[in-house]
Amino acid sequence: MMKLSTAVYNAAVVLRHATFVIGAKLLAGGTIVAFDDETQQLRVIREGSLLIEGDSISSVSDSIVPDTIPIGVEVINCTGNIITPGFVDTHRHGWQTVFKTLGSNTTLAEYLKRYSASVAQPLFTPDDVYISQLAGIYEALNAGVTTILDHAHHTWTREHAIAGLNASMDSGGRVFFAYTFQNSPDFSIQDQIMHWHELASTVPSGLTTLGIAYDGWIGDPQDPDTAAVVKLALESKVEALTTHDVEGPWSSSNNPELLHWLGILNSSIPIVISHASQISARGAELLRQTNQHISITPESEMHYGHLHPTSHLILDQASLGVDTHFTFSTDILTQARLWLQSTRSRLYKAAIDNWQIPANSPMSVNQAFLLATRNGGLALERPDLGVITPDTKADILIWDARSPGMLGWVDPISAVILHANVGDIKDVIVGGEFKKRDGKLVVEDYAGIQDRFLQSARRIQAKLKDIPLPVPEGRFMGGYPYAPVLEVDVQRGEGTGYGPIYV
Repeated sequence: MMKLSTAVYNAAVVLRHATFVIGAKLLAGGTIVAFDDETQQLRVIREGSLLIEGDSISSVSDSIVPDTIPIGVEVINCTGNIITPGFVDTHRHGWQTVFKTLGSNTTLAEYLKRYSASVAQPLFTPDDVYISQLAGIYEALNAGVTTILDHAHHTWTREHAIAGLNASMDSGGRVFFAYTFQNSPDFSIQDQIMHWHELASTVPSGLTTLGIAYDGWIGDPQDPDTAAVVKLALESKVEALTTHDVEGPWSSSNNPELLHWLGILNSSIPIVISHASQISARGAELLRQTNQHISITPESEMHYGHLHPTSHLILDQASLGVDTHFTFSTDILTQARLWLQSTRSRLYKAAIDNWQIPANSPMSVNQAFLLATRNGGLALERPDLGVITPDTKADILIWDARSPGMLGWVDPISAVILHANVGDIKDVIVGGEFKKRDGKLVVEDYAGIQDRFLQSARRIQAKLKDIPLPVPEGRFMGGYPYAPVLEVDVQRGEGTGYGPIYV
């Protein structure tokens, strides 16, 4: 493998420099996982280079040193490493970070009664929201998530809403902050809409974008709250609108059919329907017709039990999300891996159940990689996110391809999707700026932020532990009945099974 020497680089600069660009960076000598717009396929460039000018990628070259290099460019030697776009997370609740490890065995019904926005408000001051959101975004950046669609349902008061927004802006991550409209005591949806307008006029342009989240699509276009949200979204041409859709026995139907009937789906607004766990054939067809997307959150949907029986049938209009990262992984890499293997398992089973031998693998690592990157950008109608091509945003990951887990790789996409872990991410660049470098977050006084976060977390966790766990009896929210699920045991004997919860 060719090494990039200082002498070679300096000679190249003398011959090839063009202009002086402050902050320009050259990622040189690595294997780049780029995207080819013409073939619509991933393009692997070995021993190539990537030039960043400002917040964007200005060139991607097949050679270690491109033809044109600005004077004063910073050279990052990537020889032997893998360069990929950052991961795009299209569903997360950053404010919940302080609940870490409390929900390790919780079901969705328990979550709704214990950790959801509708019950958590008394536990949080605005400062708690701020530090929890900030720490959660740093956690995501460290794991290579460079873009987040944050379903911010901590908008109980003006102060709580502003706290989460400020944390998003201060984080340095690329955040689509979806302000949630929900009736709260002394802060109605109509009040929240007025507040949203105020924020929209004051939020500076940058990495944080103000969006909308709403779960109240009740099927009545004359409902004043729903009508007001639709009017706001259409008139403001909001850059992202998101909603939860969990159907089946859960009966939380914010589905494509309903949004289409209300006149919002077939618009120029990017709409992301989170989970869409039991999406119908009609709903899938509407997404294709309107070019709208769902966010599959594989670990969340397995963990809580709402599952995803039909999501594999609409992957052409799908992206990946994390959801409630306080209960499990914070990274999109894990979601891509889980989704790839669970989809393979589901489709293999169809053959095995008919006593047939699978003749092919039903899903490739390339498809999993695209779900984790490019598809997230497309869901947000941002083709400049989640790909490495000229004139796209410089949201980049540099992987240590000599790590113990990746050593010996040939296919860089397989190396990332099936063999890497988030600890192999050496550098994270968002908008052309390092957010993680040489394995460490680039955050001023991160230790102080950690201490401040732990103070909030310990206080909130203590309050929460004093609240008895909900007992699932009768029917879920007056609808379908609860049912016991078979519990497995990894030990022999009576009383050895589930065990205590260590909180």
